[in-house]
Amino acid sequence: MNKPARSFARPLRDVAGKIVGEAFTRQGFASAELVTRWSEIVGVDIAAYSEPIKLQWQRPVRAAPSSDRGGLQEPGMLVLRVEGPAAIEIQHLANVICERVNRFLGWRAVARIAVRQAPLRRRERKPASSSDASAIDRIAATLPDIADGELKQALARLGAAIKAR
Repeated sequence: MNKPARSFARPLRDVAGKIVGEAFTRQGFASAELVTRWSEIVGVDIAAYSEPIKLQWQRPVRAAPSSDRGGLQEPGMLVLRVEGPAAIEIQHLANVICERVNRFLGWRAVARIAVRQAPLRRRERKPASSSDASAIDRIAATLPDIADGELKQALARLGAAIKAR
């Protein structure tokens, strides 16, 4: 009698990567890196006011057999979500954005930028306020006796950060 093969847990990146990859593919992105590394690609100043939505590719035109295009893909259009006041600035920087994206991808993938004015989807982090110190002290007082003072303060800061959300 043969034992069934033992199944092992698969890493989350293998399972989630396929699901997330399919979503990005539907939006025209060859990989998730254009979205996840947006601030590295275009720079912090541009990324603060924009985020990529999708990459639209032109439909391939049936070329004559004597065409010299050699089957190369025409460059697409990168659609960006931009906060309203910064839209004109991003529009003026379209050539710079195209150049940086193409340099990152390694080929001329983007020829144009389309701007959609809307609020950005990423969450803004709240700046730490001065009342956090009192919250940290209150939480530290409720912690059980911990010999290591640094550990106790770290746990208190963690507790205050969780409560602040």
